[in-house]
Amino acid sequence: MKREEKNQQTRRRILESALAEFAEQGYGASSVNTISNGDGLSKGIIYHYFPTKDDLYLACVEECFQMLTGHLQSHTNMEGQTAEERLEQYFRVRLDFFEQNPQYQRIFCDAVIMPPAHLETSIQERKAPFDRFNIDSLNRMLEPVSLRSDLSREDVVDTFRQYQDYINARYQMTGREQINIRDHEESCRRALRILLYGVVERKE
Repeated sequence: MKREEKNQQTRRRILESALAEFAEQGYGASSVNTISNGDGLSKGIIYHYFPTKDDLYLACVEECFQMLTGHLQSHTNMEGQTAEERLEQYFRVRLDFFEQNPQYQRIFCDAVIMPPAHLETSIQERKAPFDRFNIDSLNRMLEPVSLRSDLSREDVVDTFRQYQDYINARYQMTGREQINIRDHEESCRRALRILLYGVVERKE
């Protein structure tokens, strides 16, 4: 086996063990000792590839967002659909991803809702491609509808991002260690649906 291939396999073993630990314990309660014990990896080997616990956690966060974004790109096709159909499809695909990949659920929620304060900037950098994809998806959702003359798509996107910030802040205030991913996704979907269609029943 070539050295490069062996290095990649070792790095993958470390990440798999770390994903399991961070998914179970979150960042704060996780331990490099437990990560090393989980797959018979020495702490020296782990620190060779990831000099600090922060580096290891950020690698898991980056993988989570890369995998989620790739899944969304591969499984969302909004052509020929109404705005509501596009909205429903987008959130259905997101939930499908977390059901198929439960190891990413807590990492996603912690990174989005309750990130370690000293890592917020680093997490945001790794989350940026996912955010750009979301903005692009929202713009595509808006394609089939006519906006009010006093609103631009940028206004709608900015407002929805404020909605998301509010939703995440509300979850932060609960103080719960773990967030139910289905509840969080439903809150985001409902907020976007209200933003698009309002709260008043309209009679044709």
